[in-house]
Amino acid sequence: MIKKLNNSNEDVANKIFTLFQNSYKIEAELIGAVVFPPLLRSAKDIENSTTLFYGFSENDCLAAIIEIVIEDKHLDINSLTVNPNYFKKGIASKLISYVLGITDFSKAIVETAVVNIPAINLYKKHGFVEFKKWTPSHGIEKIAMSVEYPLCS
Repeated sequence: MIKKLNNSNEDVANKIFTLFQNSYKIEAELIGAVVFPPLLRSAKDIENSTTLFYGFSENDCLAAIIEIVIEDKHLDINSLTVNPNYFKKGIASKLISYVLGITDFSKAIVETAVVNIPAINLYKKHGFVEFKKWTPSHGIEKIAMSVEYPLCS
């Protein structure tokens, strides 16, 4: 089941933080990052965030989270994490489909590491295409991908 999470609640923020830590540690290993910025985010940062968090729960366990920002008809996917116990079950795909379906936007954007092939393939499956590559100051080469949707009037 997918539902909006109240990240301003300290307990919820701590659950999000724990899932982020467990998932991002594996992603950091996958991409070979010694310093991985998402792992530096604290539970308090999550609690104070103005972004929207949606969670996928299974058997009362928070299995995955997608974090988004919607501004001026643009949807930015800031993070998508899955509890390692729930990898390879299609949950990330369900969360992407969910946020693409509940928002009225003209363009959706996501960024990931260039070497994160599983994430790139997942986003391609949802129609995302590459539009930019760059290396930020932390040194992890990134790719930005987008998908455009016509707005209905």
